[in-house]
Amino acid sequence: MIELTPVLDSKDTPLYIQLAKYIKQEILCGRINPGEKLPSKRKLSVHLGLSINTIKTAYEQLNAEGYIESKPRQGLFVATFEGDISTVQLYPQELNPLPEQEKVNIKLDFNSGKVDLEHFPYSLWRKLTIESLYQDQGELFNLGNPQGELLLREQIATYLYASRGARCSASQIIIGAGTQVLMALLTMLIGKDKLYGVEVPGFHRTRTVLQDLGEKIISIPLDRDGMDIKLLKNSKANVVYVTPSHQFPNGMIMPISRRMKLLKWAEDKNRYIIEDDYDGEYRYKGQPIPSLQGLDTMGKVIYLGTFSKSLFPSIRISYMVLPISLINIYLKNYTIYKQTVSRLHQDTLYRFMKDGYWQSHLNKMRTLYRKKHGTLMLSIKKYLGNNVNVIGENSGLHIVLEVKNNMCEEELIEKAFKSGVKVYPLSIYYQNKEGYNGSQVLLGFGGLSETDIDAGIRLLKEAWMI
Repeated sequence: MIELTPVLDSKDTPLYIQLAKYIKQEILCGRINPGEKLPSKRKLSVHLGLSINTIKTAYEQLNAEGYIESKPRQGLFVATFEGDISTVQLYPQELNPLPEQEKVNIKLDFNSGKVDLEHFPYSLWRKLTIESLYQDQGELFNLGNPQGELLLREQIATYLYASRGARCSASQIIIGAGTQVLMALLTMLIGKDKLYGVEVPGFHRTRTVLQDLGEKIISIPLDRDGMDIKLLKNSKANVVYVTPSHQFPNGMIMPISRRMKLLKWAEDKNRYIIEDDYDGEYRYKGQPIPSLQGLDTMGKVIYLGTFSKSLFPSIRISYMVLPISLINIYLKNYTIYKQTVSRLHQDTLYRFMKDGYWQSHLNKMRTLYRKKHGTLMLSIKKYLGNNVNVIGENSGLHIVLEVKNNMCEEELIEKAFKSGVKVYPLSIYYQNKEGYNGSQVLLGFGGLSETDIDAGIRLLKEAWMI
């Protein structure tokens, strides 16, 4: 019998997990060879003084992970592996545990992905969800339209025309579980052999999707009005991804003159503009500028929108509006891909919009975020003064802070962290950090109260010794 002598003494981890990890480590280190027979459950139970159920559960875990295999009437054997299994890490998250400090030290988190959940109408949402189930009598449990629920798409089309000047019918809208999912589908619709121009700095998750799908990418720098159209024209890009209503992360708003130039660029055959309007609902100065899609007369703009910022992130309801040429390709070749968003959530959101609750909620959140934004700007002026520059302060739920204290990005983040405040790097939005000057951080304020915002900026003053 293989000699197994584990030390099982942790009170926080079940015995079967400890035993499974021990045997796995023995296999990975080569002390137990492929093809070797393991002790029977009964023999190992007696040897280690453990219950047979503990041995059985440990073996089942190892079998599920593929480290051992059962041979009828023969017993359990170590599996045979192709390649060098010694390079496999055992529970890498446990070998590099998160420092306890990080778990308990953070008092205030300026995360740009968080929104204000305290003022969400939970009881109303619950009522509408129950209403969906009661009135629908279970039909929502069946698969729905690949494009998403028609009633919700009709509400989205009406809202987009009224608020963003976007012109479309429900038949042009596809609902999906987040922008990344929709981008993956969109690349198939547009076709291969395209060169995608992306903003730099720009939304890193979209860039990652394109890279993972094997698409060719070229970075197009920004000027004060957004993507530099001259550089775009000089590139060979034939598809461009932009965030014109609130550039991510720098926050500038593309003026109408620049939008018209971008639309002019797209007039050439086989060119498209992907307009990501991820938080266009929130603007603090001036009137909203019409969407690119609303200005487009050539069918060249694909419009992306989401409810993650206006409702809550985990709802995972996003949508894209396709030009007629692309929706025809979708209907012909890609309806085989099933809908990725829960029909129940879609129907609840439809009712939320139809009954006017959506607009009321949006108005309330605009007022709330405007107050938070005002508090943020006043706190920065009060505590940080001329030692910082604020970038992109006219809309959205985040700003970029350029700090003038000779600290690099990493040091700014580390000092803030030690003071209990979490701020975020800007460098990840640059391809290979090219063009990044190293003294900017990103602050989201949507998920913080006005009191927390003020306290957080005061702590940053102390942390950065400004």
